[in-house]
Amino acid sequence: MSNEVVVVNEYAEIKTLFTGFTVDGVSVPVALLHYDGHGEPYIVFTQYDTDNSYSTEDEIAGYVNYFDFDVYSKGNLLPIISAVKRILKSSGDWIYQPSRDSQLLFDTDTGYFHKTLCFARPVQEVEITEPEE
Repeated sequence: MSNEVVVVNEYAEIKTLFTGFTVDGVSVPVALLHYDGHGEPYIVFTQYDTDNSYSTEDEIAGYVNYFDFDVYSKGNLLPIISAVKRILKSSGDWIYQPSRDSQLLFDTDTGYFHKTLCFARPVQEVEITEPEE
């Protein structure tokens, strides 16, 4: 009999979900923490919080990781925002947290509109036991 703890790598999952991400035929790069490119629009994501949600027998059994997805564009953000929500929600594991979103911002120095979208990713650490033969 073998035991295995399931560990989720959200960064790899996000990278996979947004590989080749385009909106209305425009490529939208998605980067962790910082985008070094020169194109626009783009998205930067980061984990910003973890909540110890539930425990059993004095050990954490599961928790929630919270992620920010910062959308930047010099044009209309709405199609990009809708596409990000659709991708993450359709994966079945991400929960949109609209109460944690930022307001729509505009930076007069750069000419970028900016909106932060917030999502939660529940993680359950479960022991998987193979059946005895």
